[in-house]
Amino acid sequence: MKVILKDVNLYNPHQNIDEKNTSVLLIDGIISEIGNINLKDVNAEVYDLKDKTIVPGFFDMHVHLREPGREDEETVITGCNAAASGGFTGIACMPNTKPAIDSAEIINFIKKQAKDHLVNVYSIAAATLGREGEVLSPIAELFEAGAVGFSDDGVAIKSASILRKVLEYSQMYDLPVIEHCEEATLADGAMNEGLNSTLLGLPPIPSVAEDLIVSRDIQLAEYCGGKIHIAHISTKNAVQLVREAKKRGIKVTAEVTPHHFSLTDKSVKNYDTNYKMNPPLRTQEDVDAIIEGLKDGTIDCIASDHAPHSIEEKEEAFQYAPNGILGLETMIGITLSELFHKNNFNLKDIVIKLSINPRKILDIPVPDFSVGEIAEFTILDLNSVWTVDIKKFKSKSKNSPFDKKLLNGRSVAVINNRKMFYNDEFLSI
Repeated sequence: MKVILKDVNLYNPHQNIDEKNTSVLLIDGIISEIGNINLKDVNAEVYDLKDKTIVPGFFDMHVHLREPGREDEETVITGCNAAASGGFTGIACMPNTKPAIDSAEIINFIKKQAKDHLVNVYSIAAATLGREGEVLSPIAELFEAGAVGFSDDGVAIKSASILRKVLEYSQMYDLPVIEHCEEATLADGAMNEGLNSTLLGLPPIPSVAEDLIVSRDIQLAEYCGGKIHIAHISTKNAVQLVREAKKRGIKVTAEVTPHHFSLTDKSVKNYDTNYKMNPPLRTQEDVDAIIEGLKDGTIDCIASDHAPHSIEEKEEAFQYAPNGILGLETMIGITLSELFHKNNFNLKDIVIKLSINPRKILDIPVPDFSVGEIAEFTILDLNSVWTVDIKKFKSKSKNSPFDKKLLNGRSVAVINNRKMFYNDEFLSI
C-alpha cells in the first residue's frame, strides 16, 4: 500500500532534520521518499497534514499494564490502544503485575499479548523475586528474554545490600536500575506533608522520604557503578541531588510525570481520589524546581506512570483508595500545554524528553527518518485546543483528574509497524 503524508513538517533532532512543508511517501509502511512528491505520478492514499509535525515516535518508559493479574483494570492490548491514542509508538511496562515480571515466562507472555500491535512493548523486570526485596531475580535470564531495565516498582529496593547486588549484576548488561524512591518507614500516608495535609486532616508523607532513597541510591551507584534511574521524581531536594550527582559523573538519570509539574497538593482539597498518587503531589516550590530541572537537563525525560484502577477502588475514602492515575492519553497534551506553550520549552526539548532520552536510557534505538526505514512517527498538532473526555479513553479504566480539562497541543496520528492510528481508527498501511 502507498501512503503520502502531504505538506507536513518533519522534525527529528536526533538526525538534525528540520524540514517545513514537505511530503513523505510510505510504501507498505516503509519510508520510500521524502521531499516534493508529485501526487499525479504516485497512485497513493493522501493524508493532508498541513501545519502538522512528524516527530520520532514518542516513548513512555513507565506504564502499568496490569496484565497478568488485574485484567479488570487494564490489559496489554487496552494499554497499547491507549498508548496509540495518546501518541506513543513504544512503551515500557512495569513489573508490579501478579505474578511480577520476574521470569522469562512472564516477559514472553507480554510479548505474545502485544504481538502485531502498532505499539512496541518492552518489559521492565523485577529486580528481586516477587518484588519482595529479599532474593535477586534471575538477571541474566531476564535480560536474555528482553528486559530493558530492573525495578521493584512501587517500592524502593528494600536494602542497600540487595541494591548493590542488583547494580553489580545489571551493569554486566548495561541496563538501568529504576527506583521508586521512598523510605518505606516514612511512606504510610496519603498526601504530601505540609500545611494542606494538616488542614485536610490526612496522614502525610514527608518529602524527605523520597530524598533519603535518592541519596542512598546515588551513593551506591557512585560506589559500585551501574546505572540508577530515578522514577517520577517529585521533590526539589531530589532534583538537586540528581543535579549534583551528574556533575560528579555518576550514571544517574531521572524522569518526571506531567502531574508532578502541572499540579500541587492544593488539588487534594476536595478529597478527590483521582488526585491521590505516589509519590504524592507536592508544593509549588517543588513544581518550580522540577521545571527548572527539565530545562537544565537534570531531569532527562517525561513518563506517565500510567496507573489504571477500577472505579470501585477509587470510590473508597481518600486515605484508603489506591494510588495512581491514568496518563497515556493526556501526557502529550499536558506536556505541550504546560511546557511548550506556558514555559517556553521548544520542540527540541519536548522531543528529547518524550522520544530520544527514554530510549537512550533503556538502550532502545531512536526511530530514524531515512529512506528504507520502517516509519515510526508521532504526528503532532502543536496548537490544537481540545478538551479531555475520559469517556473516549481507550484505556479500560477512567481514573484521571484531567477530565474536562482544556489542553493545547496533541497527537493526531501515530504510525509504526506498518499500521496507523488516525481518526480513532487502526489502519494497515
